[in-house]
Amino acid sequence: MSKFARVVVTAVLFAFVPPAFAWGPDGHRVVGSVADQLLTDNAKQQIAAIVGVDLRTAGPWLDCVKSVQRQADGSLAYVVNPAFEPPCTPFANDHAAMIDYVARNWIDCVYPEGVVDETKNRGCHQTYHFDDVAIQRDRFDRNYAGTNDHDLVAATNAAMAVLLGRPAPPPFSIKDKKEALFMLAHLVGDMTQPLHVGALYLDEKGALADPDVSHTIDPSTETAGANLIFDGTTAFHSEWDGIPKDLGDTAPPELVATAKALPLDHGRMENWAATWASDTILVAQEALIGTSYVKSGDGKWSVSFTDRVAYDRAADAIKRKQLAKAGARLAEIMNTIWP
Repeated sequence: MSKFARVVVTAVLFAFVPPAFAWGPDGHRVVGSVADQLLTDNAKQQIAAIVGVDLRTAGPWLDCVKSVQRQADGSLAYVVNPAFEPPCTPFANDHAAMIDYVARNWIDCVYPEGVVDETKNRGCHQTYHFDDVAIQRDRFDRNYAGTNDHDLVAATNAAMAVLLGRPAPPPFSIKDKKEALFMLAHLVGDMTQPLHVGALYLDEKGALADPDVSHTIDPSTETAGANLIFDGTTAFHSEWDGIPKDLGDTAPPELVATAKALPLDHGRMENWAATWASDTILVAQEALIGTSYVKSGDGKWSVSFTDRVAYDRAADAIKRKQLAKAGARLAEIMNTIWP
């Protein structure tokens, strides 16, 4: 989708509803917890030396930086919101570093629609968390609408490059391996949330629209990662951010066992993120089976389900599978770099 529109939509939504965090803090901690239990001893030591915490604790960091906001005088400040602060308390002494990260990654994005009005959006770093590939596609491809050089795949690759001792490509500013680790501990989890990669574009009748047919995205079809699709009063995206309640915020043995049984990736590490995004697009198609949509207002749609009980059961299974994948992939990056 249009990244400019998506950032503006995110800013508007943030003013009225809690921001959408892929998997939420508990989900990111579960992903990190899975990875922590699959690390080599060397990887554990390197991570502890660089960030001072385990991956479970590090997972929410990149959402915590969303509390850095532009002030009326143009400065940036970390604004504590008690509703979202608990997973961020381990970084209470890290606010200056968060502000620095946001400042360096605020206006480097280039949008085809024109110059970003930085007084209205919440920073280019917000776009690092997602792609918007139409779910009609069967893979991730840079030629598809909804991708660009500051999306989730690009951000993941940039952070991996820094961990490998290489400079981050523009437009990313990643000053050191600590920032890169914090980013990867989060982004690899984002990569497995179906609606952070696969996107719904809907017409006035609620039918799928295809931005790749005309090679132009019609803003009226954008659902902002399903944040503009509602199940009652709840954004459909938010429902997918939630994880099964019985998982808590630490991976249980069965989830770790699932992750451990997953096959390792082959080929160059630089290709992993695109491969993972392709997998998530297919999962997004699975995640939307049994749903239909109708226009419910200006720029909004409502979702309905053929069988809600069956849908929730299937969603629960998908979420468990995706969380395990994320933990396994995060550990694989670390173990490959620090065997």
